[in-house]
This record gives sequence, structure tokens and C-alpha cells, in this order.
Amino acid sequence: MLKIDGSCGEGGGQVLRSAVALSALTGQDMEIVNIRSRRNKQGLAAQHLTGVRGVAELCGARVEGDAIGSTRLVFRPGRVRGGEYELDVKTAGSITLVLQTCLLAALRADTPVTLTIRGGTNVRMSPPVDYYQHVLLPLLQSMGVDTEMEVLQRGFYPQGGGVVRTTLVPPRAVLPLDLEKRGRLEEMGGVCFVQNLPDHVATRMAHAIGKSFLGGKLRLERVSSKGPSTGAGAFLFARYDNTILGADALGEKGVPAERVGIYAAERLRAELEDGGTLDVHAADQLLPYLALASGPSAFRVRELSSHLLTQIELVPQFLPVEIIVEREGVPRIEVRPNRTW
Repeated sequence: MLKIDGSCGEGGGQVLRSAVALSALTGQDMEIVNIRSRRNKQGLAAQHLTGVRGVAELCGARVEGDAIGSTRLVFRPGRVRGGEYELDVKTAGSITLVLQTCLLAALRADTPVTLTIRGGTNVRMSPPVDYYQHVLLPLLQSMGVDTEMEVLQRGFYPQGGGVVRTTLVPPRAVLPLDLEKRGRLEEMGGVCFVQNLPDHVATRMAHAIGKSFLGGKLRLERVSSKGPSTGAGAFLFARYDNTILGADALGEKGVPAERVGIYAAERLRAELEDGGTLDVHAADQLLPYLALASGPSAFRVRELSSHLLTQIELVPQFLPVEIIVEREGVPRIEVRPNRTW
């Protein structure tokens, strides 16, 4: 049985999510200890538990330690099977972090997998569903991983209530990515969204973003909805010939809408100016897929985040892959699978 120390790297949920997904993907029994040991509140939280149980359902795994607060988990996977699955975080916990675990495991399914997940769609410290729709899933599409996502209802902290349906068709092969250069800028766009708030909140965010990118090819959509929770935010992306970069900002009580728009613009500008070919969030999430590809891949990222360094340490424990990190200038990562998946 493979032993994983959950305190390695960033010592949070990333280690757990990736380890469980890779265990299901490779069929290796796994024990992980010290789960989220570097967090103030250690052990499994609701969204982590939902991800674990979701993958367990996908592959008929036998699991020990799957309880709120548990710092040890034993995961013995079976065969990953397609079909329709429903998961409920039961809080405003992040839907995308649950997806992060389940989608990677679903690559080994025998038929397409459809996941309907309830929880938070736009919450702090996690990628918004807009990022998945406009950045991560299109990048996976370019790797031959066919996915579709439908946001049925947005959910914000603390009530949650979001609902997202995502379908993945298991690929015959995962294609490598050659991201030495971005290529020509094709489009800049995004969305300013509000739920249970006046439309002018989205308009003010959009105006602030437009001023920040005066003269750019920026196309903004404004979306207003009603739902069980209240919130607002902005998501922006820049699409190039070879890649897509994204950034977001979430509204908070007492923070002017204009400030939310400016913050989203500043975060995207940081990605554009620093020369990366993947943004800091795509880099760590795509690394396991690149390790499964049919050939070598390379990309540049403006920052070697703790999540990315964690993946670089963890992924080779499950997969035969060499990962080379060049730190000079804009960091370059080369991923060399030693066996075709």
C-alpha cells in the first residue's frame, strides 16, 4: 500500500484531492496521514469528504477514515465506472474542488461520467465555476479530454445552494501540451455576475474593468440571477492561439463593486505581464493530466505556487513521470511521462 504524508508541500486539501484521484486512476491502494495538518482546522472538511466519497462511488472503493475531522484515510479503489452521480457538499463548500478530485479519477471510467454537484460555485480560496468553464475545461479539451459543464444555480457563502452538472467522456489518449509560447492574443473577455442584488452592481464592476483595460479587446457579459444565496463577482480571461489565462475576484460585504472589478483586472494583468503560458491555478490542476499524456509537455508559469510544488512532489509517487523545473526567469516546467497511459 502506498503511504502518503498529507503534511507534504502545502499541507492542505490539495494533497488529499490529488492522492485520492490518482489512487482511483492507477488502481493503487493508498493510505494518507496528517491530512490538512498545516491548517488551523485539521482533517477532512465537508468539501473534502464529498470529494473522497464521490471518487469512492465512482470506483467502488473501500474506505476507512471518511469522516469529518479525520486526519487519516485508507483508500482501496476498484474499477472506475461511468454513469450519473449526484454529490452534495451540504454547505457552501467548493463544487470545483470536488470536481477537481472526481474529474481526474473519471479519466479511467469505462463510459462517460456525469456529475451533478451541490454546494458553492463562487467561494473564497477556490476556483470559481467560471474559471472551469472558460479556462480549465477548454485546456483539457485541447488535450483530448471532452468535458461539458452547465451551471444550473450559483451558490455563495454561507448558504450555498449552487448546482453544477458536468460530463466527462473518457479519452482514448491524453494529448501533451507544448506551451513554450502563448501565441497571438485572440480575445479578452469575462463575466460580471450578481445574485439577489441590483443589476447596477454588475454594471459598476464592468465599468471598472473596462477602464482598467482601456483599448483592449475586452468583451464582458453581465449576468443577474435569483437563488438561495446572495453574492457577486467578476471573472476575466485572455485567450491566445495556444493557451488561456484567467483571473477572478469575489464580492464581499462592504467592498464597493468598483473595487471588485479593479481587483479582477489587476489579477489578470499580473498573469499577462509576467509571461506565463499557464496561470498559477491551471498549472497545478493540469500537472496530473500532463503526467498521463502520450508525450512530453512544457509550460511556463509566473509563480511556483505551493499547490504546484505539492503536485510536483506527489504525482511521481503514483505515475512514472519525470518533472523538470527550471527556475530562472519565468519558471519553466517540463513533464516527461515514462510510459504512455
